[in-house]
Amino acid sequence: MTGTGEDIQLTAEQRARVLIDRQLRAAGWAVQDKAQANLTLPGVAVREVIMAGGHGRADYVLYVDKRAVGVIEAKPEGSTLSGVEWQSARYATGLPPEVRLRALTLDDRLPFVFEASGSEVHATFGYDPTPRARRLYTFPRPETLARTIRDAETDPSAATWRAKVRSMPVLITEGLRPAQITAIEGIERSLADQRYSRSLVQMATGAGKTYTAVTTCYRLLKHGGFRRILFLVDRNNLGSQTLAEFQNYATPDDGRRLTEIYNVNALTSAGMLDSSSVVISTIQRVYAALQGRTVEDVDDPGMDNYVPDAPVDVSYNPQMPPESFDLVIVDEAHRSIYGVWRGVLEYFDAHVVGLTATPVKQTFGFFQQNLVSEYTYAESVADNVNVDFDVYRIKTQISDAGSTIEAGTVVPKVDRRTRVQRYESLDEDVVYTPGQLDRAVTAKSQLRLVLETFRDRLFTEIFPGRSTVPKTLIFCKDDNHAEEVVTTIREVFGEGNDFAAKITYNAKDPKGALKAFRTSPTLRVAVTVDMIATGTDVRPLECVFFMRDVRSASYFEQMKGRGSRTISSTDLQLVTPDATTKDRFVLVDAVGVTEHPHVDATPLERRKSVSLDRLLDKAGMLTLDEDETASLASRLAKLELDLTPAERAELDEVAGGSLRAIVQGLVRAVDPDEQAKAVALRPEDPASAVQELVDAAVEPLAARPELRQRIKELRKQHDQVIDEVSVDVLLGAGGVVDTDKARSVVTSWAQYLEEHRSEITALELLYSRPEGKTVTFAELRELADRIKRPPHNWTPDLIWQAYEAIEIGKVRHADRHTVTDLVSLVRFTLGADERLEPFAEKVSERYQAWLAQQEQAGATFTERQRWWLDRMADVIAASAGITEDDLDNVPFTEHGGVDGLIRDLGDKAGVYLADLNRELTA
Repeated sequence: MTGTGEDIQLTAEQRARVLIDRQLRAAGWAVQDKAQANLTLPGVAVREVIMAGGHGRADYVLYVDKRAVGVIEAKPEGSTLSGVEWQSARYATGLPPEVRLRALTLDDRLPFVFEASGSEVHATFGYDPTPRARRLYTFPRPETLARTIRDAETDPSAATWRAKVRSMPVLITEGLRPAQITAIEGIERSLADQRYSRSLVQMATGAGKTYTAVTTCYRLLKHGGFRRILFLVDRNNLGSQTLAEFQNYATPDDGRRLTEIYNVNALTSAGMLDSSSVVISTIQRVYAALQGRTVEDVDDPGMDNYVPDAPVDVSYNPQMPPESFDLVIVDEAHRSIYGVWRGVLEYFDAHVVGLTATPVKQTFGFFQQNLVSEYTYAESVADNVNVDFDVYRIKTQISDAGSTIEAGTVVPKVDRRTRVQRYESLDEDVVYTPGQLDRAVTAKSQLRLVLETFRDRLFTEIFPGRSTVPKTLIFCKDDNHAEEVVTTIREVFGEGNDFAAKITYNAKDPKGALKAFRTSPTLRVAVTVDMIATGTDVRPLECVFFMRDVRSASYFEQMKGRGSRTISSTDLQLVTPDATTKDRFVLVDAVGVTEHPHVDATPLERRKSVSLDRLLDKAGMLTLDEDETASLASRLAKLELDLTPAERAELDEVAGGSLRAIVQGLVRAVDPDEQAKAVALRPEDPASAVQELVDAAVEPLAARPELRQRIKELRKQHDQVIDEVSVDVLLGAGGVVDTDKARSVVTSWAQYLEEHRSEITALELLYSRPEGKTVTFAELRELADRIKRPPHNWTPDLIWQAYEAIEIGKVRHADRHTVTDLVSLVRFTLGADERLEPFAEKVSERYQAWLAQQEQAGATFTERQRWWLDRMADVIAASAGITEDDLDNVPFTEHGGVDGLIRDLGDKAGVYLADLNRELTA
């Protein structure tokens, strides 16, 4: 075609109009000329409307429910639309009188303004708090604009979620971990600011990403003006697990289940339900739905595992228009999300939130560098959210270098599809590499050797001292490889079918097998390919076994994370009876996956050969290096898992804050990002900058020698060394008492009291005996806990027996001693008492003497009053004292507690309480 420049330009505009008309009609608009306009239809786009006041001619004016609500400025394909926003804005304000009579205006302009070229659409919604053009896949449907208008008529300041999300209520943090709180607040802040259309949350595997996302969904649906959310899971079998998370989520404000308030559905063959507030799907199924294909309700590996060779193209689907979702949450934001599947995400006019444990530079690029929260694996270990891991490498000659099968050898061959086996003689040598193992070639000897090595080293090196095979997950290359492994491992361990199971998409009832793996004490080994690689929780899992290589750092992190989950000792022992606590898992590497430079297989524990005592001593001298600091953090995190609540509280008190906070500080000091910040401030001396960061983190330990000592004592108390080497020899039997040993105990006990008198509250009180102050049972319990730790391992019984052996005639025998007998032991050692008598017996004698004194003074007690006095004496005998708080416990509550005491003893109730405390413990 030839013609002037104007003709060519006009032709280009006409072509753009054809495309725009097509897009409008597909989105449900009736496209009409002004002369034939029928405004009674739900949505009408009227062409060529002359505007008032010399504002020109609007290419389209949009009518919804008979009212003008927006304009479209059409430009030729390839035009930069942001450059014509001034023109469409002018049309939005320059309405002719006949249009203005039936127009919806906001600040004297139409609220919906579009620029379009047939291949690109920009939209500005006046109801947004900061109206700003954004790119859309195509025009929204008339009913979408109608709904926004209705919302605006109800509350103009909250017509869109972009406006409403700015006034979210304060987050209820109860039940949330600090990292989850940070992530939720970061997402909401990003949504409110709207500086970015995407947000990225980095959170270590096992740290509760899904719970974080569910909490976010609930808040945005209830308070943020969000109508529908798309929740993308990595694999279809995770969809049911995610649905269960929504179903089990108890809302923090009224306690109802989230699914009682909002409909949460998986994307199925029924399509997307209008009533759904949350739709759960894989991105493959969303793509299939956009193409108009049927999405079946069952697992379909052909669909759910499908990754196209090239980025997908998406076409408009009126059953799932771009405005279908306000938010898309991508659980496990892998490379394919911002690669081949990018078109699916960009189809929707929605904010995108990505959740991942291991972002790479492409991840940051897709999410516009908008990292709203960061929580690393090391930080999760420090917080006892996850456990640390060890790496155990198994290397064989064939797995390292491959092998050769000579020509003429008769070998079995298996048809991959039918599993039918036949025998053939090789015409030529078969040379295979390690990468071809278990794909093109299965080396029976290599497979068996790896599994036999695992069996033989399991209870001596990998899990020393154990006798039950820990829950183990083996990753294989494909379903055929998994078949070989599950058969061989049963043979190697000499166990039956219930010992090991294949859990893959092709297995029979994989969901049932996965449930059994979580809960059955019998099923010890699960063999899988991809089905349990990401997102699936098996908390008792203690061993993650790689018999396949993984080149993706992100995917490796997900697979590794299957073993990271913490579990209570009680729940662990239900399925693994000889396990005490899960404070680590072991990553068994039979293929060299941990040796790739891009894979992070470095545990927090880096110096296993250095003892905790040595690390603490070096901390005291501020001579820890980076690896030792990381190892100390790992050891302290493990110790915290073993501690009782009382022991943890004790360490926190000595630490002057929180032991966990110290561990977190150590982890931050070895974090590469934190170190980079420190080096940026001192680029001339990076080594010193990093060391100063480490020293600052170690300083809380260096400044508190008593904390370091308590940690050592508690570690020894929780460690039990099993001697299987030494052979004992009987030296004698009978009732002869070793007085030398008893004298040593007594001497050491006296020295201990003198050395720790100012450090242990109970000793300080028993030494000084301040007026009106008595030692409490809690303080005596602290003393008992301290003396029973290594190296002394004392109990009241042991010390009492030692005195009984050397102080003949001064010690009253008792078959059993309690914590309160420490009062008698300390007083006798200090010389305050001439005889060593059980505390309860002395209290009983003193109580009888006190009653006699009261009788001589003319006091008489009723039966009810004696009940109170007798019970108070019993409490003093058992607890070394009594307080008003004790009166609100059984048995006193049976007679009214403190009120009952005052009722029955009258004005002298307080006097009697003080007298008994003073006289009976003197």
